[in-house]
Amino acid sequence: MELLELQRLAEDFRQSNTWIELAVLIACLLVAGFISRAAYRRNPRENSVLFGRSPFDGFLFAVLALVLVGVASHVVVRFQPVVLLKVAVPILVSLAVIRLCARVLRIVFPNSGFVRLVEQLISWMAWVAAALWSVGLLQPLLQDLDTITLPFGKSGVSIRTLIEGAISAGLVLVVTLWIAATFEKRVLREHVADLSMRKVASNITRSVLILVGLLFALSAVGVDLTALSVFGGAAGVGLGFGMQKLAANYVSGFVILLERSLRIGDNVRVDSFEGRITDIKTRYTLIRAGNGRESIVPNESLMTQRVENLSVSDRKFNLTTNIIVAFDSDVDQVRGILENAAQVQPRALSDPAPVAFLVNFVPDGLEFSLNFWVADPEKGQANIRSAVNIAILKGLRDAGITIPQPHRVVHVPELSDAARALAGDRPHEPPPQPSSLPAG
Repeated sequence: MELLELQRLAEDFRQSNTWIELAVLIACLLVAGFISRAAYRRNPRENSVLFGRSPFDGFLFAVLALVLVGVASHVVVRFQPVVLLKVAVPILVSLAVIRLCARVLRIVFPNSGFVRLVEQLISWMAWVAAALWSVGLLQPLLQDLDTITLPFGKSGVSIRTLIEGAISAGLVLVVTLWIAATFEKRVLREHVADLSMRKVASNITRSVLILVGLLFALSAVGVDLTALSVFGGAAGVGLGFGMQKLAANYVSGFVILLERSLRIGDNVRVDSFEGRITDIKTRYTLIRAGNGRESIVPNESLMTQRVENLSVSDRKFNLTTNIIVAFDSDVDQVRGILENAAQVQPRALSDPAPVAFLVNFVPDGLEFSLNFWVADPEKGQANIRSAVNIAILKGLRDAGITIPQPHRVVHVPELSDAARALAGDRPHEPPPQPSSLPAG
C-alpha cells in the first residue's frame, strides 16, 4: 500500500506542471507575507503569538499561508494534478503548529529552560508527521497503530488513540494557555488594578479553561467521560491521604488571594525572613529580601503560622538607626543633624518627616534613635541606611560633636600565696622591718 501511494505521487508529479504550482505557491506566500507585514505595522507587538519577533516569525503568517495554499490547491486540482501544493500543505500545517506552541510557551513560561526542550520535541514530531503525510505514509501508519491495543481492565485502547489523545490534549492545553494569557493581558490588566484580585481571576480562568479543554479533547478521541467518575473517586482518596499537603497549599493560595490579607507588593516577615511578596502562586508564595535572596514559602504556612505584614495598614516602610554621643553634647543640635542626614536622601520620604529621639542614657553617653520612612524597600534597606549613617558621621564631625569610645575597667583581685606558687612565684613575704639600733 505504501508503494502504491509513492507510485501515485510520482505519477502526479510527471503529469503536473510544476512551474505553475511553484508560481502559485510563491504568490500565496507573498500575499500572506504582505498581510502579516501590514497587520504588524498597524499594531506592532513583538511578544505576541501572532507576530513574534517579526511579521514572519509568528503564528499569523503560517496560518495565512496555509489557508491560501489550501484554497489554491483546490482550484488548481481542477485543471491538472497537484503535487507541489499538496506537499506544501502538511509542511505549512507543521509550521503553524510549531509557531503556535513555541510562541505560547515562551509567553507563558518566559524564563524556563524546559520550554526549549519541549519546543524541539514538538518540532521533530511535527516535521516527521509532515514528511509522512507528504509521501502518503501517515494514514497507513495510523491504521497499523490502530491494530495495536493495550488492555485496560475489560476494554482495550489502541496506540493510535493514545497518540491522538496526547496530541489533542497538548494542543488544547496550548490554546487554553494562549486564551488565558490574552484574557489576562487585554481584560484583567486594564480593568483590575489590584494585583491579588488579578491573580485570582487569572488562576480561576486558566483552571476552568484547561479543565473544559481537556474534557473536550478526551471526548473527541472517543474516551468515555463517565469512566472519569472512578478516577475522580480515586483522586479524592489520594487527596485525602497522600496529597493532603498539596491540596492544602492550593486551597490556602486561593484563600490568601481572595481574603487579600497578603497582597503582591506587601512587605512581610515570615519566620525571621523579611522581604517583599513578588508573586503568589497557587501552591507557594515568593518573598524577595532586600539583598536579593528569594524565599519560597508554602501557602499553608502563611495560613497556619504567625506572619507580620509590615504594609497592611501603610505602604510606607520605617527604618531606624541609633547612635551614641558624649554627655556634654547639645541635644537639639544632635537631633537637627540626625534629621537633616535623612532629609537629604532622595529615597527618604518627607511625609512623614524624619524624626530623632533621645531614647536612653547609657554609660558611654546619650543614645539617639533616628526614624525615617521609605516607599520602596524593595530597592534595598542597607544602602539607604548606610548613606544616612555616613551623613550623620560627617555632620557630627563638622559640628565638633564627639562619639565616645567605650571604656572598660578590668579589676584583677590579689592572688593568694597558693596561686602564686602555682604560677611559679615565691610566696608572698612581708616586707622586712627596719632594725632598731641600741641607744648610746
